[in-house]
Amino acid sequence: MKFVLIFLLASLVVGSIAGSYVAVAKGIPSINELKQYKPTVGTRIYSDDDVLIGELKVEKGIFVPIDSMPKNMINAIIAVEDSRFWKHKGIDYIAIARAVVTDVLHASLKEGGSTLTQQLAKVVFLSPEKTLRRKLMEASLAVKIEKNLTKKEILELYLNKVYFGHGAYGVEMASRVYFGKSVRHLSLGEAAMIAGLVKAPTLYSPFNNLSKAKERQATVLARMEEEGYINKSAREAANKQPLYLTSPKKGMEADSYFVEYIRKYLEAKYGEDTVYKSGLKVYTTLDRGMQVAAVNAVQSGLKEVDKRRGWRGAIEHRNDVDFDKELKAKELSTTVAVNPGDIYSGLVLRVSDKEALIKTRGVIGKLSLKDAAWASKILNRDGRVRNITNFGLTKILRPGDVVKVSIKSIRNRDVRLTLEQDPQVEGALVAVEPYSGFIRAMVGGYDFAKSDYNRALYAKRQPGSAFKPVIYASAMDNGFTPASVINDEPVTYAGGAKGEWSPENYDHKFYGPTRLREALTYSRNVVTVKLVEAMGIDNLINFARTVGVDEDVPRNLSIALGSFNITPLELALVYDLFASNGMKVKPISIKYITDRKGRILESNEPQPEQAVSPQTAFLITSMMEDVVKYGTGWRAKSLGLPVAGKTGTTNDYKDAWFVGYASNLVACAWVGFDNFTTLGPLETGARAASPIWVSFMRNSIKGGAEDFTPPEGITTAFIDPKTGLLSGDTSGIKEYFKDGTQPKQLTPYRSMWELKDPSGADFD
Repeated sequence: MKFVLIFLLASLVVGSIAGSYVAVAKGIPSINELKQYKPTVGTRIYSDDDVLIGELKVEKGIFVPIDSMPKNMINAIIAVEDSRFWKHKGIDYIAIARAVVTDVLHASLKEGGSTLTQQLAKVVFLSPEKTLRRKLMEASLAVKIEKNLTKKEILELYLNKVYFGHGAYGVEMASRVYFGKSVRHLSLGEAAMIAGLVKAPTLYSPFNNLSKAKERQATVLARMEEEGYINKSAREAANKQPLYLTSPKKGMEADSYFVEYIRKYLEAKYGEDTVYKSGLKVYTTLDRGMQVAAVNAVQSGLKEVDKRRGWRGAIEHRNDVDFDKELKAKELSTTVAVNPGDIYSGLVLRVSDKEALIKTRGVIGKLSLKDAAWASKILNRDGRVRNITNFGLTKILRPGDVVKVSIKSIRNRDVRLTLEQDPQVEGALVAVEPYSGFIRAMVGGYDFAKSDYNRALYAKRQPGSAFKPVIYASAMDNGFTPASVINDEPVTYAGGAKGEWSPENYDHKFYGPTRLREALTYSRNVVTVKLVEAMGIDNLINFARTVGVDEDVPRNLSIALGSFNITPLELALVYDLFASNGMKVKPISIKYITDRKGRILESNEPQPEQAVSPQTAFLITSMMEDVVKYGTGWRAKSLGLPVAGKTGTTNDYKDAWFVGYASNLVACAWVGFDNFTTLGPLETGARAASPIWVSFMRNSIKGGAEDFTPPEGITTAFIDPKTGLLSGDTSGIKEYFKDGTQPKQLTPYRSMWELKDPSGADFD
């Protein structure tokens, strides 16, 4: 009786659908658009080595002709989405009848029954909601499409337009996002996994849930075997094949901040129609290797800063977990490649004080106490910090918690994890090539998908002590030398919030007579303030304008502490001037642009101009080398290369900087919160920013770096480190001077008859 009722209801519904179909068929859109379809050629953006890094066009995805797609990809889609594709005329009545019965039983539109042609109609013309009218229009359009296009043409359009999750439209983009290669090179197992995404891209994403993705892959492979596309041995081999998933940050997403920078420039200059429809080719200065190094350095550095702030707790807690089933489930550790350091979501299955079992990306890994030790510091929502005594994992985790982890190591089936959390703190890094101004890398934040605000370009922050090299360079042009001495002692000036201002050094100590080289090396605030006072604020401001500081700067002594705003790119270009022997260049991100026919529309050549003398630039470089060798930039010594740089930290630890360079590359790293929250005690430029800079430079300086050599017009002399005066022999320290500025006076701490010049002759 039940089946009779179902049959009657199905007949009624089918009859109603048929009548309604005729009613709506007259109002469907024209399919001339599909019939005359040609992929719109937008703008293609290339890196410095002419590799495609981005496309700007109206249509999403990367069009690939069906003849260039592997048969396994085509067959996988047909097998799982529309097995009768080659037989029906746009509507599969058998599938519809099956769907109707299912929908009647569930009293809802749960079963689709849509053919590939219907899905194409929906993707191109219709909205995604599940209403009867939309389904009827979809069916009517499918019939028209089948009458006007061949099956091969329908498949080609479908495979280039359907959505596969994580921003991937079409099989080519999906292949690049998930496996880092063209669809042409997909294996059977990889093609099956991509085909399985169409039904529910978020649910079956291997990035989100590898277990479900593998289950769906197995379903696709089984359907391919059932339909005769593959045999049993091929199915079993594909199921066992390792899946080497790519990491989004190592693919095209790594370039997102830079590509967005280029997009805004192009739209402003050429207009949207030209950018998205005319086939421009843009050849940029981006170095892909450096860009990946920059992304990795920023993300790793920000995670470490965030961990020092404290553990914020689990992302969520699940009460619907069958823990016994999860623990007994077959692990997938032999079927997936992971990227060390990448963060994944994980489900806590079991916890003891010293170890937790966590399932992530289909594997069950072990989290030891030492790999979660940082979480003994708890950061509450109100910003207060609490330290856990007698720390154990049970004090921060419980079964059912969803947390972030990274895979530390895999040895056979022993998977080791590290506890992580997505950082709230932000950062930026930009790298520029000396003399040319070519932008080689640009990262504007932790994750472009979460925030497309490009802090490298737009975050105007106080540079703190990172501005001091400009001050000391100005001093070199205003009668001072690296050996000039200023007394580091308490001083008070009128003004300030309390009516007077008494600058202090970071450690609240005073060091007496101090050479300028020492003062910059150890970032002495008091000496720097006195130096600005001695040479004159106007002289400094004029010099700052010369080297590229175009921001409004305060016309008072607080300028000595970097109390104005500047972006990371602007500050990088200031340091680039010092790295380029005083040559000032404009930043260049685009080498040239061609139109559809290859004609050059725009070409950008470096045009360096001498803004500061090579001698001044060298003296500051030499002094900043000492910042690395002996001062706050000490972490950069680990590079084992000649580098110069300076840290910067602002009041209340709101900004942390490290800016520096080798002979062939300049980079600026910044760390801070968008809302100007403090980074926390002791989060200086040396601690928070310089590790990012060092990591980037270590992976970016190719072929080493040359020594910084003094230009003509630089001389050396041996001086007494206490007074900055001539030592008279080589027992002093060697110092660089502009010709004619070296001290003439002998140090009073040596007897006249003991003083000899370096050649051994009597000093006159």
